[in-house]
Amino acid sequence: MSTGTPMGGAGESQARADELLEEVTKPSRLHGLSEWWNHFPRLGQWAFLLIAVAAAFALPLVNIPLLTTEPGNDWPLACAEMARYALVAVGLNVVVGQAGLLDLGYVGFFAVGAYVAALWTSPDSNLVHIPYLLTLPLAAMVTVVFGVLLGIPTLRLRGDYLAIVTLGFGEIIRLLATIIPALRGQQGFQEVGHPPGTNAEGNPIFSNSAGAPWYWLTITVIILVMIALGNLERSRVGRNWIALREDEDAAEIMGVPTFRFKLWAFGIGAALGGSAGAIAAGQIGFVNNQRFDVQMSVLFLVAVVLGGQGNKFGAILGGAIVAYIPLRFTAIAEYKYLIFGAVLVILMIFRPQGLFGKRPHLLTFERRAHKRIANLADAPSPAAKETGQ
Repeated sequence: MSTGTPMGGAGESQARADELLEEVTKPSRLHGLSEWWNHFPRLGQWAFLLIAVAAAFALPLVNIPLLTTEPGNDWPLACAEMARYALVAVGLNVVVGQAGLLDLGYVGFFAVGAYVAALWTSPDSNLVHIPYLLTLPLAAMVTVVFGVLLGIPTLRLRGDYLAIVTLGFGEIIRLLATIIPALRGQQGFQEVGHPPGTNAEGNPIFSNSAGAPWYWLTITVIILVMIALGNLERSRVGRNWIALREDEDAAEIMGVPTFRFKLWAFGIGAALGGSAGAIAAGQIGFVNNQRFDVQMSVLFLVAVVLGGQGNKFGAILGGAIVAYIPLRFTAIAEYKYLIFGAVLVILMIFRPQGLFGKRPHLLTFERRAHKRIANLADAPSPAAKETGQ
């Protein structure tokens, strides 16, 4: 196996180390499927993804008998809620899964986004009203500010300490919504705005009872976010997030400005949470201080853990499952925390990485690079070919 050259030997050693690492971290039945997908041609991957996207858009129109939430809950509305939870899980996955920061107060950003939409569109607010669609980027910008303001004094903490501080942030947001008169406490804001457009009967397309348009809007946002996050993961930012997640001390010693990249993750995660909150406010049409408690924050975290920390697709699946189960099994909805607790215990025993574990794309690409370098080193030179050596 030896290449006879220092470069080839180093390449083979690194490739073997990467293979061993993947064998250790992904000893699952899905390993073969993952390997097949990673080595599938890029055009084929895009073809599969396009089919999956088309199927996702058709979901509210295809009321599958075994999956439907009816007659207890309207199926398109259930799809809209699943998509909303999926968007939240994708945002929290940036913080928890990509950068390794334990955030227990993510519901605070969700609440800020919802209040931004309510304050600028509801007739109960005295602020200047703007079109609802403008509140989506506005909510993202405002929550980024909140994320940075929270992150600057707290991101030097780690582990349990950071978790406690973020948990306090979520509660502070809820208490502020109670004690600040302009936020109207439990009375809240009614008739929160929605995107424009009417159907043939003159009714709003994005009404509170029409789940399909809200689902398609959220799915579109998720696709755009997935493309942006995919590019970020393949950039220096994504590599530094992985270094942070695996070993913050080692990353800092190697020159990674850890605080800056933690702040990046916190800000991006906050923006996605705020956008999801603004969509939720528009779809439900009502916002008050009773909707953003610790339990909701725990559900968001459960979605990420269930799907697989560090995997965008896993976060989407986890968010959809967390929203779907109480809607599908309405009779046991009040036991959802008990059910999710039991599922997590079982998951931690048999599959601690979640349904879809983190995918070491960078290691995969790096391994391919090392193999190519090793093959180039093994290939005979033109002079050797001429001499037959």
